[in-house]
Amino acid sequence: MSRKNLLTSITERKLTMVNSAPAPENSTPSLSPAMERNRNRGAFGAITKSIDELAEKAQAAKEFEARLLEGATVVELDPATIDASFVADRMGDDTEAFEELVEAIRQRGQDSAILVRPHPDSEGRYMTVFGHRRVRAARALGRPVKAVVKELDNKNHVIAQGQENSARADLSFIEKAVFASNLERSGYDREVIMASLSVDKTVVSKMISVTNDIPVDVIRAIGPAKSSGRDRWYRLALKFRDGGVEEKVAELTGSPEFQTADSDQRLELLTRHLDTEKPKKKISKSRPKGQAWVPEDKLVSVVAKAQPKGFSLDIRNKDAKSFGEWISSNLESLYEAFRKSEQ
Repeated sequence: MSRKNLLTSITERKLTMVNSAPAPENSTPSLSPAMERNRNRGAFGAITKSIDELAEKAQAAKEFEARLLEGATVVELDPATIDASFVADRMGDDTEAFEELVEAIRQRGQDSAILVRPHPDSEGRYMTVFGHRRVRAARALGRPVKAVVKELDNKNHVIAQGQENSARADLSFIEKAVFASNLERSGYDREVIMASLSVDKTVVSKMISVTNDIPVDVIRAIGPAKSSGRDRWYRLALKFRDGGVEEKVAELTGSPEFQTADSDQRLELLTRHLDTEKPKKKISKSRPKGQAWVPEDKLVSVVAKAQPKGFSLDIRNKDAKSFGEWISSNLESLYEAFRKSEQ
């Protein structure tokens, strides 16, 4: 099977599972093996279920990697020659989990190969598709990393990277949402994003809406929130959508209580903090005043105004339409002039 067909078959399997027709009303929902084994064990069953489910997720990731790497030659590479993926999928790293990985590789060796591609811009170097932490661990141990090298274009790279992480299920909701948002900003369409995360169009839309509403610096301040799903983040997104919360956000994020809390606690703290008082809409006089400009012939007048998330030009008077159309048709040269002025 060709590499392209292999990626396509995996993509189709994943999306079929997500978008399949709903089961009949009288059918019994199928349970995972872990849930089936532990549903009647009470409190002890709840604990063992979580452990079993984590083991199943790890096994699912290994099986996905095995399918993608099937028949390929495993080589040993110097980790110093391997760069990170061109699109990030994690917000920081779990230090304790990474140290456990390093110790495991020190004692048992690397049990599964990573996937890399020849670096598209640097001859003799490679780019990680999946296995970032294994590369870091090998670098920390001063030993080569086992890898499979495949020629992949950017599209198949992000699909393989996203699907491996989805199979492993160790990315939080917001990490997946930021990954989806990064892909969209890089010019990938929703079909590619859906395939890379193995989700449908509705889920992708909800992910990206959350990252559009919550400023990126706030997301980074909160962190990955590994135990928090979409609903908690959506609650916070609604607060930002209402507007007028910037002062209260800065008030909390700079506090010792927020700084010393873990990521999930930070998300809950901020949401509760914004719940304590209904956000007040900014009144017009508190908004930054626009800067007005009128030429000598006074045939147009322009008010330039900075917005919280953008910038607007309000053009009026006799030549407003023709002047606005001229600006629109010359955006490329205007932007080049702007870039040169910055240099």
